[in-house]
Amino acid sequence: MIQDIAPHRYTVAYQSVKADETGCLLIYKDGGILCREDEGQIVYPLIGEVLEKYPDVLNKVRYLFEIDGRCYFDLPKKEIEPFGSFTYLPKEELRRIRPMWKAFAGITGYQMQEWYENARFCGRCGKEMKHHPGERAMVCPFCGHVSYPQICPSVIVAITDKDKILLTKYASGHSSFKRYALVAGYSEIGESLEDTVRREVMEEVGLYVKNIRYYKSQPWSFSGALLVGFVCEVEGSSKISMDEEELSAAEWFDRDNMPKDRSQADISLTGEMMQAFEDGVL
Repeated sequence: MIQDIAPHRYTVAYQSVKADETGCLLIYKDGGILCREDEGQIVYPLIGEVLEKYPDVLNKVRYLFEIDGRCYFDLPKKEIEPFGSFTYLPKEELRRIRPMWKAFAGITGYQMQEWYENARFCGRCGKEMKHHPGERAMVCPFCGHVSYPQICPSVIVAITDKDKILLTKYASGHSSFKRYALVAGYSEIGESLEDTVRREVMEEVGLYVKNIRYYKSQPWSFSGALLVGFVCEVEGSSKISMDEEELSAAEWFDRDNMPKDRSQADISLTGEMMQAFEDGVL
C-alpha cells in the first residue's frame, strides 16, 4: 500500500528545523502539487532550485516531516508559479506516480498543509492562530485554545457470503472514484468501529452482518482519513437493498469472477482486501 515505503524511513515527529537549500519543498496550489516527471519518476523541487527564482523562500517555508534524513517543507503562501520543467500535477495523480515513496510524501504533505490551512483561525474566538513552538499544533494567543491535526477514522468492510464478496460503486454525485470498491464510511461521535461497520453496511446495502474481524489499517491522506479494514459475514438474507443516493452498484462476486476495474491492490487498503479475497486468503 502507498504507506509501505520500506526501506525508506518516514519520521513524522515534529522538529523545529531551520531550512536550508537541501530541503525538499512540497508546494500545493488548487489541489495540485508542484513537480516534474523524469522517465516516469516524480521529482519535487529542492529549496535551492526554488531560491533561484524566489530568493525569499527560506524565510517562508514550514517543516512537515523527514524521509531518509531529508527534511520536507511546504510553503504556506501559495505564490510559486510553474517554472522550468516543474508544473502542478493534480493530487489524484499521486495514485499512479512512482516511486511510491515519493507519492506517499506528496499526499501526506497535502494532508498536513490542508490541516494547517483549516486551522489558521481559532474555532472558539475566531482570532488568528500561531504555531506551537514545541509540537505540531496551533495555539490561539488570545483564548489559549490548542488545535491538533484532525484524523477521521473510517471503516472499510469486506462483506462475505461463503465464497462471494460484496463490491460496490459510488454514485456520481457522491464520489469521483468510479471503480469497484468495498462498503466504507466514517465513524460517528460515540460510536465504536464495529458499530460503524454494522451501521454503514445496513445504510448502504441493507444487510445484517456477524463475525466482524479486524484486518489492517491505512493512513489515507487523499481524504484525510485513517482507514480501518474489517471482514464480516452476512447474517440472514443476502438480498441487497442499495442506497441509490450513495451507490450506483452493489453486487456479489465469486473469487474467480472478480471485476478488473477495481481499486489498486498496491495502493489502497480496499484494493489489497479485494485481492486477498480473490487469492483465497481473506
